[in-house]
Amino acid sequence: MEFIESIFSNKAIVVPALTWFIAQFIKVLTVLLTEKKLDFTRFVGTGGMPSAHASYVVCVATVVGKNLGFGSIEFGIATAFALVVMQDAAGVRRAAGKQAEILNKIIYSNDFLHMDEKLKELLGHTPFQVIVGALMGIAIGLLLG
Repeated sequence: MEFIESIFSNKAIVVPALTWFIAQFIKVLTVLLTEKKLDFTRFVGTGGMPSAHASYVVCVATVVGKNLGFGSIEFGIATAFALVVMQDAAGVRRAAGKQAEILNKIIYSNDFLHMDEKLKELLGHTPFQVIVGALMGIAIGLLLG
């Protein structure tokens, strides 16, 4: 029981998880307001505004920096990790989503090709979505961390 209590009292786990939850909830709310439909797949899906990946990893770095010092090695490691995740979200995963979009167009406009399901297109983020997620992670990390 002490193990579970220590996990749930660890701000570097709990606060980023809350940040991720808020970011994903914003995506569900955005779809509800813009498309007038309740789409809970957006709660667990990737892509969209804001980047939950960015908000999570930047919040981890912020909480680590706030608690151990912004000059600590742990903050440096957390920041390096956050930068890699954000670059991946706006780079590799975004490119993969664009490629899926093009492949879907080719497949569904062609009578010779057949797939059982569409390729997932919403994988990555625009740089703006990553920046908004990162700013959200900093704000919540400083506030609650």
